[in-house]
Amino acid sequence: MKFVDEVVVTVEAGKGGNGCVSFRREKYIPKGGPDGGDGGDGGSVFLVADENLNTLTDYRFQRFFKAQNGEGGMGKNCTGAKGEDFYMPVPIGTVATDVTTEELIGDLTRHGQVLKVAQGGFHGLGNTRYKSSTNRAPRQCTPGSPGERRDLKLELRVLADVGLLGMPNAGKSTFIRAVSAARPKVADYPFTTLYPNLGVVHVGEHKSFVVADIPGLIEGAAEGAGLGVRFLRHLSRTGLLLHIVDVASPSDDPVDSVRKIVAELAKYSSELVARERWLVINKLDLLPEDERKAAVERIVAELDWQGPVFGISAISGGEVKPLVYAIMDYLEARRENLKPEDRDVFPDDEDDLPVGGMDEA
Repeated sequence: MKFVDEVVVTVEAGKGGNGCVSFRREKYIPKGGPDGGDGGDGGSVFLVADENLNTLTDYRFQRFFKAQNGEGGMGKNCTGAKGEDFYMPVPIGTVATDVTTEELIGDLTRHGQVLKVAQGGFHGLGNTRYKSSTNRAPRQCTPGSPGERRDLKLELRVLADVGLLGMPNAGKSTFIRAVSAARPKVADYPFTTLYPNLGVVHVGEHKSFVVADIPGLIEGAAEGAGLGVRFLRHLSRTGLLLHIVDVASPSDDPVDSVRKIVAELAKYSSELVARERWLVINKLDLLPEDERKAAVERIVAELDWQGPVFGISAISGGEVKPLVYAIMDYLEARRENLKPEDRDVFPDDEDDLPVGGMDEA
């Protein structure tokens, strides 16, 4: 299945039903008065978050969605039926934006959350509404108003606590395989990861977090080189970034690779580059044991790195557990300081996990 994380669709709410002009005509009641009913309201269009979806691929080909029109009013004061609402299931983490005005309509972060994106038309009024002591036979009614029509950009931003950054083949996919049950593709050539992967990391009873692995970045990604920066949006919700570096790369110096990634990150988003970021120096097992400490110290010194630093070997699991426990402690402290409305981004237990079908350890 192709991973689709951004689509543009057109939604149109239903038109309201017209009001009716009618008069009561029965035997022995020749002048029964007005009895035209109102029309029905048009149906609205809603987005609904579904934990069983993880891409927007359902909207890749069908791009137009319309709710039902309301029925017109009828005689005998019968009101027209309301048009049925139209519900569009989308993955949790979907952001809806109006293409024309660039207005942020809403953000779906919980399973079952509903967001109205197009308002149905209002019903027309029948002639019964206009009767009065001076107007006993009104012949006026009103038409139903048209439903709202919008071009929407639906953008999926996965919900994860931790995001992985790094060059291709830095070991991000190997790391997520080591700490969770997720099984992204791993190979000895660049860009084996073509779309984001999520994994649930269990640290203890009722303690877990979600980690997101995105395709590797290269120099010039902001201008479209490699896979570009289109997947960086999936890191926008994360509370922590792990910058994974290949210490034993034969082609890239670890210090240069870190600087290149930071430069591309800054071009994409000043907010993202300022987010908490830890340096994870990977593949230490490929260096002689007596050279590992010196290699880590050199990288830290040349980068003048001020944040936390961890040296690991993802493929063998060396020093991975201390990193996982440190991440859990950081996220728990962060959750305690979050405002109540922000807590959905960092689920507190397995029942609140935001993306369906994720692998579990």
